[in-house]
Amino acid sequence: MKVSTTLAATPGMETSKLSSRGFPTVVDVDLGDRSYPIYIGSGLLNQSDLLQRHIHGKRVLVVTNTTVAPLYLDKVVSALTNGNPNVTVENVILPDGEKYKDTDTLMKVFDKAIESQLDRQCTFVALGGGVIGDMCGYAASSFLRGVNFIQIPTTVMAQVDSSVGGKTGINHRLGKNLIGAFYQPQCVLIDTDTLNTLPDRELASGLAEVIKYGLIRDAPFFEWQEKNIQALMSRDPDAFAYTIKRSCENKAEVVSQDEKETGLRAIGNLGHTFGHAIETSCGYGHWLHGEAVAAGTVMAADMSYRLGWIDESVVERVNNILKQAKLPTTPPEMMTVDMFKSAMAIDKKVADGILRLILLKGPLGSCVITGDYDRKALDETLRAFCKS
Repeated sequence: MKVSTTLAATPGMETSKLSSRGFPTVVDVDLGDRSYPIYIGSGLLNQSDLLQRHIHGKRVLVVTNTTVAPLYLDKVVSALTNGNPNVTVENVILPDGEKYKDTDTLMKVFDKAIESQLDRQCTFVALGGGVIGDMCGYAASSFLRGVNFIQIPTTVMAQVDSSVGGKTGINHRLGKNLIGAFYQPQCVLIDTDTLNTLPDRELASGLAEVIKYGLIRDAPFFEWQEKNIQALMSRDPDAFAYTIKRSCENKAEVVSQDEKETGLRAIGNLGHTFGHAIETSCGYGHWLHGEAVAAGTVMAADMSYRLGWIDESVVERVNNILKQAKLPTTPPEMMTVDMFKSAMAIDKKVADGILRLILLKGPLGSCVITGDYDRKALDETLRAFCKS
């Protein structure tokens, strides 16, 4: 993984200086001929050249939703067409929410692309959070068997995690993200100013993924988060610029080593097996993804402690930082042991009938992906967090 920093977004440097001087931070995802840059900075949607250099052909389809469109669609269209009259931009505005990450909504993207007579030289642009990024990317991977696409993530969740690495897809009523493809974008453009319009609950939800990176592979980053969690909760621009940069570096390094999640990349799913079970069982959208992952992370830490793999102090630190981030540390009361087991049985990490889990093991910043664990510990954790 290579990181080229034109102007590093680190604590102590105002992010406004990034845009005024025109130098975004750049993190490169190193995947050979599929490599691409992640641009991070303030005011990047005002820099037309960043987007335009990654547009292929003369036709663009912007995929967004009813919440983001009124805020940023005009600005993105302007960035795509400014000084570039040969480019024409279509858009499709989807309903907002995880419950719409399905085949019916996906077809609206295909409908618009076909009605607009887009060809293989076109570029799809995902403008929104993780749901839009996943759906637009999957549509781009499938339309005419694959067209170019660009990610413009507008939520913390998407900026630090889901927009990077090429995971795309939709949900099935029986399980989350079971239908999809690995398909890399041309670039990821992260304008940190978009976080100014993000609701508090969405902001907190994204921090669950930030906290995850520290726990699985970057202890110094976790310790930095513990010291700066209040700055993040108050939307300090310096703290967020650093958080996004460091998260993207962690994600890019893992993706560069294991693009299609045959091994190492699965560590990014800490808390997700329990979390996806919550989302699937409760109905998509009732809990935000990060909220479910937060509760799932506490459960994974609890199980790791029961196995004797981590100290009790790590469990306490996990609980403490998630509570400070105003994230749930227990699953919904409606969840039962049977509901967890049923949903986890069809998790993507089941191999040869064995559920592999990402668990913490050793000092802070270390984890394992394993199906070799005492099943009693899993049962004990489920019983501890469920009433029945």
